[in-house]
Amino acid sequence: MAKNKKGKKHVAPIKPYKFRKRYSQVDIYIRKEKNFLYFIAFSLILAGLVYPYASIAMWVGFAFAGYSAIANDSIQTIGTFIVSNEDKKWYWQWLFMGSIFIGTVYYSWATFDGDVTYQRLSSKGFDQTIDNFVYLQLAAPIVLLLLTRFRIPVSTTFMLLSVFTVSSGAIISMVSKSLMGYVAAFVAAFLIYILLTKVIKRFVKGEAHGAWVIAQWVISGFLWHTWLAQDLANIAVYLPRQLNGWEFTAFAGFIFIGLGFMFFKRGEKIQNIINEKSEVRDVRSATIIDLVYSIILYYFKELNNIPMSTTWVFVGLLAGRELGMRLRSDGSTKLGKTFNLIGRDVLSVTIGLVISIILAVAINPVIQEELMNFFFK
Repeated sequence: MAKNKKGKKHVAPIKPYKFRKRYSQVDIYIRKEKNFLYFIAFSLILAGLVYPYASIAMWVGFAFAGYSAIANDSIQTIGTFIVSNEDKKWYWQWLFMGSIFIGTVYYSWATFDGDVTYQRLSSKGFDQTIDNFVYLQLAAPIVLLLLTRFRIPVSTTFMLLSVFTVSSGAIISMVSKSLMGYVAAFVAAFLIYILLTKVIKRFVKGEAHGAWVIAQWVISGFLWHTWLAQDLANIAVYLPRQLNGWEFTAFAGFIFIGLGFMFFKRGEKIQNIINEKSEVRDVRSATIIDLVYSIILYYFKELNNIPMSTTWVFVGLLAGRELGMRLRSDGSTKLGKTFNLIGRDVLSVTIGLVISIILAVAINPVIQEELMNFFFK
């Protein structure tokens, strides 16, 4: 052991290496996300200031919900479209999808007397315009933004609609329909890819024919339209159930501009959920995914007016597809990784469901009373 000039033993200080390493990683993340965290803090403060004033709060809540819902759910509808069209200019993609959005909401607005949700909010529990907000109702889409930043594909239907429901029965109906959608999507995708993986792989070899690009744009447009008819209720729930001309213009204009920002950024960070799946960059594989998804969504859209989680349907679709491809091409050699991906996505949507139920219970005294009667009756 080394000695100093006075002959005393010199003991080198122990360096907290692991702690410093972890701290530096956290510090780097905070610095990297500093502007976003500032925005979240500002949003939470703003929500606290405006929630007592319903006429202002409904538009602030709509603005938060509009961006957070589309940012989180973009992986379902425009995720594969963005990934497989990386060589296309972002503004052409925006104008294409934006035009479909305008046409979709205008048709609903004109047909259903000012209702832009295709009557998804006409079911019991959501049919009343909100005239008295609580803080957590405005905070819910801000929480959704945070979860989106962490790449968690939360169900926006549960996260946003559950905080407005007036009965637990409405939540149970949404969960039941969403579970049906997950199972249907999983089974359909699994059967298609377990039976047709080799045929599909022949299609995706070499450079794609130009007809595939046209087919993907058409099918993606139909999927986008179908998704809008299902999930616009998650955004419009903050607004009056019938919008006048000026309200409709503000509603459609805000989302149209938000879409442009989304395409400019090539999707939110949650886009990586798509990027890590097999072969989604190929336009032909992306087209097949979108076709199956759009058919399933259309079926459930026509089934009834009860809102459902399209996120659960999409996660089921990706899970069935991934499992079918692995079993058909690799046997059981890579099933561990596949089940890890499936389990992680299921855990994410489950976390979102739990958070949304907690918020709904915290906000709504009617649901609190129903739970008390259920457990202590």
